[in-house]
Amino acid sequence: MPPDKLDFAEFYAAWFRPLTHQLFAHTGDLAEAQDVVQEAFCRAWPRWSTLDDPGAWVRRVAWNLATSRWRRARRLLHLTRGAREEHTPGPGPDAVALRAALAALPARQRQAVVLFYLADVPIAEIAELTGAAEGTVKSWLHRGRAALALRLADDDVAATSEVHSA
Repeated sequence: MPPDKLDFAEFYAAWFRPLTHQLFAHTGDLAEAQDVVQEAFCRAWPRWSTLDDPGAWVRRVAWNLATSRWRRARRLLHLTRGAREEHTPGPGPDAVALRAALAALPARQRQAVVLFYLADVPIAEIAELTGAAEGTVKSWLHRGRAALALRLADDDVAATSEVHSA
């Protein structure tokens, strides 16, 4: 039985926020995360009756859109080097440290860590989403955890040293 339009509204209500949080952790930009998730839902709407696993489909489309936008933004940044920067107030120190630590990870490790720990996506689904073997995803998670632990512990030690020396 194909899903009806009411199912889509319920699906949207249940999935928009968690997907936005995942993509925000990946991109570091809430507006960008909301945009790619919204676009993914817009692309799912005409295909709604044919989607076997709409959650996985929308997640994959949103991640692909975020990656494409990041590449375009990187090219634009390269072309407009030297343009005026805008400064806005930043998030708290813990969020900054976590985002910096996540940003230091290779893209696939970051994606695996965000999906597994922030979105509670099973390893098998991450493997399907990324096109990698489950063992590879486990390796990304292991390496990502180790790198985050090291980086966040170093930040903690540095912050403690600054407090004691002040």
